Amino acid sequence: MKNSIETDEHTKQIPASEADPKTAPKGTDSILFDVEGMHCASCVNNVEKAIKKVQGVEDVTVNLATEKATVSYRTGETDTTKIVDAVEQAGYQTRVETLQFSVKGMHCASCVGNVEGAILRTPGVKDVSVNLATEKATVRVIPGTINPSKLVEIVQDAGYQAELINEVDRASQTDRQKKEREQELNSIKQSLMIAATFSIPIFLIEMASHFITPFHSWLSASVGMQNLYYLFFVLASVVQFGPGLRFYKQGWPSLRRGTPDMNSLVMLGTTAAYGYSVVATFFPQVLPSGTVNVYFEASAVIVTLILSGRYMEAIAKGRTSESIKRLLSLQAKNARIIRNGKEMEVPVEQVQIGDTILVRPGEKIPVDGEVVDGDSYVDESMISGEPIPVHKTKGDEMVGGTINKNGSIRFKATKIGADTVLAQIIKMVEEAQGSKLPIQSLVNKVTSYFVPAVITLALLTFGIWFIWGPDPALTFALVNAVAVLIIACPCAMGLATPTSIMVGTGKAAEMGVLFRQGDALQALRNTDVIVLDKTGTLTKGEPELTDFEVVEGYESNKILQLVASAENRSEHPIAEAIVKAARDKKVELAEADDFNAKPGFGIETTVNGTRVFVGADRFMTQLKLDISHFDEVRDHLTKEGKTPIYVAMDDKLVAVMAVADPIKESTPAAIKELHQLDLKVAMITGDNEQTARAIANELGIDEVVAEVLPEDKANAVKQLQSNGRKVTFVGDGINDAPALAQADVGIAIGTGTDVAIESAEVVLMSGDLRNVPNAIALSNSTIRNIKENLFWAFVYNIILIPLAAGALYPAFGILLSPIFAAGAMAVSSVFVLGNALRLKRFRPPMKVVNG
Repeated sequence: MKNSIETDEHTKQIPASEADPKTAPKGTDSILFDVEGMHCASCVNNVEKAIKKVQGVEDVTVNLATEKATVSYRTGETDTTKIVDAVEQAGYQTRVETLQFSVKGMHCASCVGNVEGAILRTPGVKDVSVNLATEKATVRVIPGTINPSKLVEIVQDAGYQAELINEVDRASQTDRQKKEREQELNSIKQSLMIAATFSIPIFLIEMASHFITPFHSWLSASVGMQNLYYLFFVLASVVQFGPGLRFYKQGWPSLRRGTPDMNSLVMLGTTAAYGYSVVATFFPQVLPSGTVNVYFEASAVIVTLILSGRYMEAIAKGRTSESIKRLLSLQAKNARIIRNGKEMEVPVEQVQIGDTILVRPGEKIPVDGEVVDGDSYVDESMISGEPIPVHKTKGDEMVGGTINKNGSIRFKATKIGADTVLAQIIKMVEEAQGSKLPIQSLVNKVTSYFVPAVITLALLTFGIWFIWGPDPALTFALVNAVAVLIIACPCAMGLATPTSIMVGTGKAAEMGVLFRQGDALQALRNTDVIVLDKTGTLTKGEPELTDFEVVEGYESNKILQLVASAENRSEHPIAEAIVKAARDKKVELAEADDFNAKPGFGIETTVNGTRVFVGADRFMTQLKLDISHFDEVRDHLTKEGKTPIYVAMDDKLVAVMAVADPIKESTPAAIKELHQLDLKVAMITGDNEQTARAIANELGIDEVVAEVLPEDKANAVKQLQSNGRKVTFVGDGINDAPALAQADVGIAIGTGTDVAIESAEVVLMSGDLRNVPNAIALSNSTIRNIKENLFWAFVYNIILIPLAAGALYPAFGILLSPIFAAGAMAVSSVFVLGNALRLKRFRPPMKVVNG
C-alpha cells in the first residue's frame, strides 16, 4: 500500500524582496505552485483567466511544460487559498500536503472550533479537521506556503499545545501520547481526590444543617455560623484555587480572546458562587438585607463533580482508542538480523532495507520482506482474516506483524518503518478516525455559537431574576445564573461524532475493513447499487480447468498430457490454467515441436510424434472435423457461461474442455446478504453478453453491463449513477481505479493492486466479498450511534438549560440546584462516550473465513 500523504515540496513561497520586479511589485507576495490536468495552450489560458479574476492578483504566469503557476498578489487583499480555489473551480487540480498535529488542552466542541478557526484563518491552509476524541488536527495545506512550525505557533497562540506528528516516528509518537494521556489521567485523579477531600465536609455539614434541625441548632450554638463560614471559606478556597485552578488556566485566556469554552463556563459559574460567598462572609454589610447567604458548598462540589466527569471521560476516551493500541501491539519490538556474517538482535527501528532477517518458530515477522531461505507456515490472520496459516517458501512475500508458526525462515527486508503494510493500516485507521463526517457540519455551526450564547443566557437569567424575581432577588438571580453556566455541556456535543467514528473504524479494522476516509462511513449507508467487477472480485482472478470430457476409448491423463505439453509453449492465461491442472495431477509434460499459434482459432504442434490441435469450434470446422458428438456437452457449458475448447489428435476429435475463472466461495452468500439489505447488485465485465448473463443468473445479480472495455468502466459507473442513484463500486485491478474514483464509494479488494487501493475509500484486507455487507452494516450502526449521541447532546441542552434558568419556577416552584447541574453535565459526556463504546460489541452479519 502506498503512502497517501504527499511530502515532496511542489510549491514554494517567493518573498517579495527576491521576486522579479515584474511579478512581485512593492507590497505584494508571490507564490509558485503545481497545476495538474493541463493538456494544451487553451488549458493554460483557462487557468490564467481564472486566477486573474481573483481580487488582489497582480500577475500570473502558467507554464504548461513544468505544470506550474507563478502568481503575484497584493498582500492583505487576498490569500493563496482563494487563488488555489479559483484554479480548482476552473476544473484543474492543485497539489496539497496533509499534515497531522497532536493538540492538547481541548475539552469541548468550542475548543475544537477555536483551534479550527485559528488554523483556517492562516493563508495557505485548504481545510482542517480537528478531532476532540483523538486530540489530533489534520490540516491540508498548499505545500511551501506555510511552515508546519508556524501552525504549531498559531495553535499555541489560541491557548492550546500542539506538536507535528512525524510519519516516520509514528510509533514512538503514539507511545509518548499514551504516556501523556496516562499522566493526564493521574493528574485529574489526584485533583479529584483533593477536591473530594475538602468538598465532602462542606457538603455534609451544609446538607445536615438544612435537613436536621437539632444539628443546625447545635452548630449555631456551639460553633457559631460565622465561624462555620470561615471554615467553609478555607476548605472551598483549597478546592477553588487548587484542583479548580485548571479551569482558570484554560478558561480565562479563552474568555479574554473572545472564544470562550467549557472551562470558561465552569470558571465563571464557580467564581460567581465562590465570590458571592466571600463577600457574604467578610463584607455582609454591602449586600442587601436578606441576601447574606454563602454558596461555598456549590462552588466546591461543582469543581469536584466536573473533575469526576473529566476523570470518567478520560478513562472512556482511552477505551475508544483501543483499536490503535491493538494494531500497534502487533508490531515487533526487535529483529534478529545477519550483517557481515554475524547474527545480532537490534530494535526494529534499526532494520535497513536489504537486511537479511532470521525468524524462528513462534516469533513475529518484524518488517515486510521476501523469503530467501527456509520453509514455514505463517499466521496472516491479522491481514487477511484467514485463520489457516499460509505456507511460505523462497520468493514469497512476508508481512510485518504476522507470526511465524513452525519453521525457521530467512527473508530480505523490502519495506521498513512507515512503508510497511501494518504501518499503512495503522495510518489509514488513524486518518479515518481523525476525519469529519458531513453530518458534523450542523454540529460545528451550532457549537461555534453555543458557549457565547450560554454566557448571554446566563446574564439574561441573572437580569430577569434580579429585576422581577421574588425576594431575595439577588440570591435567586445568582443561583440560577450559575446553574445555567454549569449545566451547559458543549463536551457532549463535541464528542458525539468523533468518538463513534473512532470506535466504528477501529471495529472495522478488526473485521479486516479499512476506511481510508472516515466520510465513507456515512456515504456507504446511502448506497442504492453495489457494482461488482467480475474478474478478481466476483471470481478468483485465476482461470482454472473446470471441465474435461474425453471420447470413449481414450485415457484422460494421456490426453491431458498432450494438451498441456502443447499449451506449455503458450503464454495465454487459458494455456497456463491447463498446464497448472496437469501439474496438479502430477502429469509429466513432454517437449512440443513445430509450435504454431493461430490467433482467434487455436494452436497446433507435435508432441511425441502426435500432431495436436487445440482451439475453438471454428478451428475444428477449418480442420473439417465433426464436433456434433459433443453437442450436449457444448450446450451444457454454454448455459454455464463457459466457452468450449476442442482437442484433436492427428485427424480425430478426442476431447472437449472448458477453462473458466471460478466464482469465489464467498460470492453467492455475499450477494444474497446484499439483497437482504435491499440493495441492487450490478456486475461490470468485459465478457460477452451471453457469458455475463449466465454468471448473473447463477448468482442472482440484478443488472449486467457486459463487453465493457477497461477504459470505459468509469463511464459505466456514471450511467448507473443516473436518476440520482448512489453507487458503490467494488474492484481490485489497475483498470478499476477510474471506476473506484467515479463511484460514490469505492471499495478495493486488499489482495488487489496498489493503484486500486489508492483510488478507493474503503479497503477489504481479504478477498472475501462477505465483508462488503459487513461494512455496510457497520456503517448503518455507526451513523445510528452518532445520531443517538447527537440527539442526547442537543436534547440535554435544549431541555436542561431552560430548567436551570428557572422555567419551572412560576408553575411548580421548582429550581435546579447548581450542584445538580454540575452532576448532570458530568454525566452527559460520559453518557455519549458510553454509547459510542457500544459499537465495540458490533457483530458483523456474515462470518468471514476465506481469503
